[in-house]
Amino acid sequence: MRNGADKVKSLPLTFRTTATAATTAAAAALLAGCASVSAPPLLTPLGADPAVECAAQISPVPAFAIGLPSGGASIDSATLVAASALAVADRGPTPASRITPALPAFCKVLGRIAPIDPKAPPILFQVNLPLAWNGRSVQYGGGGFNGVLNNALTLVPAGRFDQPAPLAQGYITVGTDSGHQTKPGEAPQAFAANDEAFANFAHAAYKKVRDVSVVLAKRAYGRVPEKLYFMGSSEGGREGLTMAQRYPADFDGIFSRVPVINWTGLMHVSNRAGLATMGEAWLGQAQVELVHNAVLTTCDAADGSADNLVANPVGCKAAFDVRNLQCVAGTSGDHCLNPAQVRAVQTHHSHWDAPFPLANGVSRYPGWGVSGEAAAPFGPSGGYRAWWTGLSAPTLPAKPDNGIAWFFGSGAIQHIFARDPNFDVRRYRPEDFADRVRQVSALMDSTNPDLSAFHARGGKLVVLEYMADYAQSPYAGIGYFESVQARLGAETTARFARLYTAPGVDHVGGGAPANIDMLGVLSDWVERGQAPAKLQVLEQEFKPPFATTRALPLCEWPQWPHYKGGAPNLASSFECAR
Repeated sequence: MRNGADKVKSLPLTFRTTATAATTAAAAALLAGCASVSAPPLLTPLGADPAVECAAQISPVPAFAIGLPSGGASIDSATLVAASALAVADRGPTPASRITPALPAFCKVLGRIAPIDPKAPPILFQVNLPLAWNGRSVQYGGGGFNGVLNNALTLVPAGRFDQPAPLAQGYITVGTDSGHQTKPGEAPQAFAANDEAFANFAHAAYKKVRDVSVVLAKRAYGRVPEKLYFMGSSEGGREGLTMAQRYPADFDGIFSRVPVINWTGLMHVSNRAGLATMGEAWLGQAQVELVHNAVLTTCDAADGSADNLVANPVGCKAAFDVRNLQCVAGTSGDHCLNPAQVRAVQTHHSHWDAPFPLANGVSRYPGWGVSGEAAAPFGPSGGYRAWWTGLSAPTLPAKPDNGIAWFFGSGAIQHIFARDPNFDVRRYRPEDFADRVRQVSALMDSTNPDLSAFHARGGKLVVLEYMADYAQSPYAGIGYFESVQARLGAETTARFARLYTAPGVDHVGGGAPANIDMLGVLSDWVERGQAPAKLQVLEQEFKPPFATTRALPLCEWPQWPHYKGGAPNLASSFECAR
């Protein structure tokens, strides 16, 4: 489309000339980067004058172009953004958030999709249009309860620090707030009081935004994306699996890192975790370190290398017995756990059973494993103290320095299941809210094992679980993948889906080697038929050129990295085996 050209006539000629030159430069850089790959994608420029073409993206998208009942989409702004340089922050809530990748000039399109219910908030979205497009798009998943617009300009989940962001590789990138904006002082779960807003968060927003982005691609470049990818972590990982299950025709490749698969079970077990550590059952830093060190003593050398990494967390969970840390009768102190603390750790390691079947017949949420308990907390990074114990014992209502799991779980019980923000979660029983629990489970739980339609359309799926993740149990993802294998057969599943596990890594990629170019892995599989093989994860320095300090083979479940000799910081010193 070329409408809206009048709005850019006032732009300085130098800016418009630079933007046009940037198109040529971006195209040349992309071609150079693809020189080693056979049949590089055809690059499509953003018009003869990118500034004019960018401004022309202000036209609305009609509701009939969206594949679900919806209002239409309006464009708030379409702005040509200048190129920006790489930056590294001293600290950030996640390892990857410290890296602000270099970006070429691009067209930033901000818009909103109108609701059907006038009381529901709109779905905000951002679509980033490269000046030289490779014919593909990457949609980013969200995190937590969302409520913040994902700008889709960052590294993708698990991305290597030394590789360009998708936009710099020529991808259209797409992000959304999932249909609500969390307001200061408001509980992040409060939006769920509106049914349409909650359905948007569950699944509908990602489909609607995907459809709008396809229309914008057609307008800007004259063709729709040849391949569409979805990359998500945590809540975004759930969203990715939801796309494969509910909308199997919409994405060609999906990467789902640490997905909160059984969302209903996780909210209930997170509430349980807080209740289990109230009062004298709470574990302070000394007790957390006691458990952590005992786990290492029991299991660290089991893989042949004493390197402060539990390479076989499944075997370690079976071998570790927290009762060995209980104080002898009549004693107390930081060198042992009191009986209430022992029971709390046992509760954390144990499964939770729903009193009735949830969506897809699932009725159990698995307990957590072991390792990484004392990883330092910072935002969503870290072990027990970030997610479970917090910096102080759980309170009602939850305080900011309580564990994130308690804050999330107790808030979900109040706002989403009981639908009473003042509900006393100590009195909660799922049986008393059975209809609502089933309703939420049907919306939120990405546990449907029937991925046959996704497979039939040629889709590829990679799931990655971090085995020292205390935000969600990695065993939930393992159990889901095994249910897919049981439904479709292991051989059929292997043709389109892979599950990998990385030991020692926390929820957001800290603690052990975790970085990998998973977008490259997916695109090789989707576009060139090259199934994943001999993958490695890296731990990297936080300064250019982001040298690798440690690497491990990324093992396909149920294998894990066995030490075979050599320097323990080299992937070649390990081999994947059961």
